[in-house]
Amino acid sequence: MAVKRFALWAAAFGAVVICGAQAFDLDLNRALGELKNLKTAVIGPDLQEEEEIGRVAAATLLGAAHPVSAPALEAYVNKVGLWVALQSERPDLPWRFAVLDTDSINAFAAPGGYVLITRGLLMHLHSEAELAGALGHEIAHVVLKHHLHALRREAGTQLMADLSSEAVARSSARAHLDPQLIGALSGQVKTLYSRGLDKSDEYAADQLGAQLAARAGYDPYGLAAVLQTLDGIDPSTGALALLYRTHPRPADRLAALMKISDRLDAYGAQATVSERFDAQLAAFKKP
Repeated sequence: MAVKRFALWAAAFGAVVICGAQAFDLDLNRALGELKNLKTAVIGPDLQEEEEIGRVAAATLLGAAHPVSAPALEAYVNKVGLWVALQSERPDLPWRFAVLDTDSINAFAAPGGYVLITRGLLMHLHSEAELAGALGHEIAHVVLKHHLHALRREAGTQLMADLSSEAVARSSARAHLDPQLIGALSGQVKTLYSRGLDKSDEYAADQLGAQLAARAGYDPYGLAAVLQTLDGIDPSTGALALLYRTHPRPADRLAALMKISDRLDAYGAQATVSERFDAQLAAFKKP
């Protein structure tokens, strides 16, 4: 059943939308329903390569934890994440969001528009604004191509050339990637995600992510609140082990984020949307 759910979830990775920024009153159903002039993005070789890398990276991450069995919660997270992503410079990516069924407190991004947040992190959030901030951080990694650049550096020129050729062939002939190529790339993915990105990448993702959430109409300090919560959790707990190994300390991230407080303050007082978030989590927690 878990394999079937994963296959269905992966099969849903098809929608590609382009939309300009619009005013957002935080009615997600209406806002997303009224997005006009949707069109299919024209995908060139570079994006094909990025999407193939992202597909392998997402599959590798999902090998450790499948999405939660909660369609309503996943639909909600996708609506929030998509709205934040549409405020970015890459609204045309086929953005896909999922909640991983694990107690680990973390979130991940993969090239091509994949964003995964763990149940453990979600349960420590207090509002939709915080969710938007956490997702915004991961969206920023994709927008800035942090993982893509890191994998290209570490995988080697030949592997990337082979992958690029395979990506083009797969698109034109609907063929599957060579299993050996997938295995080689998957190994690089595991190494990167277990070690983490450069600290400068994490700080940049925090700053851009907070601004994306603010552009979407949320409290610009939602991500700051998440970092404060993380800083208050005992770092020795196993749920935080990977986060602390792959990211700067939450207090350091918060200090770096506050360096752009003037930019965040420019958005003024915006919504936290706590009640809707609480209702979603309450429904998810019911047996």
